[in-house]
Amino acid sequence: MKTSKNLLALLPLLAAFATLPARAATEAGNAPVTTSTARAAQAETAPMTDGEIRKVDVAAGKLTIKHGPIINLDMGAMTMIFRVQDPALLGQVKEGDRVKFSVIRANGALTVTAMAVQPPAQ
Repeated sequence: MKTSKNLLALLPLLAAFATLPARAATEAGNAPVTTSTARAAQAETAPMTDGEIRKVDVAAGKLTIKHGPIINLDMGAMTMIFRVQDPALLGQVKEGDRVKFSVIRANGALTVTAMAVQPPAQ
């Protein structure tokens, strides 16, 4: 019983220690990295993957792409549906186009951040 009371008394102290790194960064003028900032950095460094557009769904803002391995997501080759970060990307491609694209996980969804149409194979 005495041990339980001691542990309960320590909880506020432990909570205070847990917030120290964030407080120190803010007080030093270094704002903590936000989710959108981290996502932007992730999008800039995401490697390009080869793929083929299977479907363009403008209304839903999605692309179905048959793709090779996506290294940054540790994902093998397959066909899947992706959201696009910029809806303008949807107007740049059509079914059958071969593309190089980069994809990240943003808010739990796989999202295409950049895309370049490749010339047709000769």
